[in-house]
Amino acid sequence: MNVIEVDKLSKYYGKLKAVDDISFETKKGEIFGILGPNGAGKTTTLEVLEGLKKQSAGNVRVLGLDVKTQIKAIKQRIGVQLQSTAFFDFLTCEETLNLFGSFYKESKPSRELLDEVTLSPKAKTYVNNLSGGQKQRLSIALALVNKPELIFLDEPTTGLDPQARRKLWDLIVSIRETGKTIVLTTHYMEEAEFLCDRVAIMDEAKIKDVDTPRGLIRKLEGENKVEFGSDKKLDLKNLEEATASLTADYVEGDIYSLRTKDSHKTMNLLLDYAKNNKIELNNLHVSRATLEDVFLSYTGKSLREK
Repeated sequence: MNVIEVDKLSKYYGKLKAVDDISFETKKGEIFGILGPNGAGKTTTLEVLEGLKKQSAGNVRVLGLDVKTQIKAIKQRIGVQLQSTAFFDFLTCEETLNLFGSFYKESKPSRELLDEVTLSPKAKTYVNNLSGGQKQRLSIALALVNKPELIFLDEPTTGLDPQARRKLWDLIVSIRETGKTIVLTTHYMEEAEFLCDRVAIMDEAKIKDVDTPRGLIRKLEGENKVEFGSDKKLDLKNLEEATASLTADYVEGDIYSLRTKDSHKTMNLLLDYAKNNKIELNNLHVSRATLEDVFLSYTGKSLREK
């Protein structure tokens, strides 16, 4: 069963195309990620699905309902964590959840929600005194307050330190394990790879591809990559020919990356090339391709350039 069906969705602001003719669907019980840099159209897509903005073109159904005509019914069945949540600083966590719960016909007890997001010790704490990670967990608790079937998380870990981000990942996985469907946006490659059952890669208002993280990586011409630094600027065309690599790309600054199916052969050819051309290599290593390599292959640019 498809929980979301998006068919040729577009959203324009005058001549600006924020979302341009995208189509995808999400399945019941999955974590579906929309991955891309800031400005790719991720948040706008979610805002249309949530009924916060009206589409310029296309059809969107959420939980079998049309977002154009049945948005009130949809809002009773979805939970939304916005990219930026404005809290009442001098309400406690418990009071905040009780307030938001009063907006719905049916809501989950605040103590139960706090326990679910591991904030029970902070029940009587003013929101103003919470850490960044705790506020993010509270915002997810608010998204769960109406017992939703479908939850939207818009860049839920932005601005968090690595430890807080990991804790939030575990929370998101635990929510999915209760049978709920989650749609999240992120510009963190490792986040999408860790959390998502399927990923849509989005850039410049368009969806480039949709697949599982591993499926996307398999579509690369080479699933392994050889990265290295050099004391000289290298000609990528010559390097590609000399190493019999399928593709050769800059990664960052003077760091080079070769994508290949045969890393051993590529390494040997690369060392011969360096010796013959009196090039000193450094930080030479082999690793598996990642979603960032997939993104690079689709867009021709690294997220670091955005």
